[in-house]
Amino acid sequence: MAPSVDRRGYWGRPTSTLDWCEENYVVSFYIAEFWNTVSNLIMILPPLYGALQTYRDGLEFRYTCSFLGLAAVGVGSWCFHMTLLYEMQLLDELPMIYSTCFFVYCLYECFKQKNTISFLTITILLVFSVSVSVVYLQWKEPVFHQVMYGALVAALVIRSIFIVTWVYPRLRSLCYTSLGVFLLGFLLWNIDNLVCDSLRASRQTLPPGVGVVTQFHAWWHIFTGLGSYLHILLSLQIRLSYLKYRPKVKFLCGVWPTLHIGPQKTG
Repeated sequence: MAPSVDRRGYWGRPTSTLDWCEENYVVSFYIAEFWNTVSNLIMILPPLYGALQTYRDGLEFRYTCSFLGLAAVGVGSWCFHMTLLYEMQLLDELPMIYSTCFFVYCLYECFKQKNTISFLTITILLVFSVSVSVVYLQWKEPVFHQVMYGALVAALVIRSIFIVTWVYPRLRSLCYTSLGVFLLGFLLWNIDNLVCDSLRASRQTLPPGVGVVTQFHAWWHIFTGLGSYLHILLSLQIRLSYLKYRPKVKFLCGVWPTLHIGPQKTG
């Protein structure tokens, strides 16, 4: 991760514990990291549509919360990268923990009767979330947050692979697409951190339109946003299949995946 550049903007000196590889206030005086900011749109607009669709279809509220949680991460990340203020950093990072807890709840409680609530699972995830929040507010170490978030993601990966291997093999393609897209984003996130100096140097020689492609943290937003969205669709398909509906992924405008629900099976 690169230190702050000397250029100052509307939000003043960064106070966040992280400052990413994109040069600050280069594109706009009002946005610290322009590409890292606008790339969050993929985590805001599609999940809002998914939440609305889930609500209209009368599906369990936990899935509406999952979509809204992903959108909240996108909004928080937008605010963080736009300002590089510590308070906005928390608005990005803590919702990552909270929204992923919703994902974990949905996936680990998918084989229950409709509208069943598991207070034990809720309690465990609530204690985990509060504990991570309290520790992170006192110990401002980003690696701690990253490890805790990684633990939740690992729980999702293990559960997903188990289900598509032993219960619903027909959902393997969606599962592995979601996982592969997310891992690609994680790979680019690491590259952005490890070779930041080289990436910054390359942007000085590349045409502006080409240099944008090297904003790998922005790509991390795009790919993990898409991977998380696909995971919610996978979780919904698993749940609806168990409840004997006929869910099917269709593409909105031939581009964006959405879930359409067929009539419930009888007998």
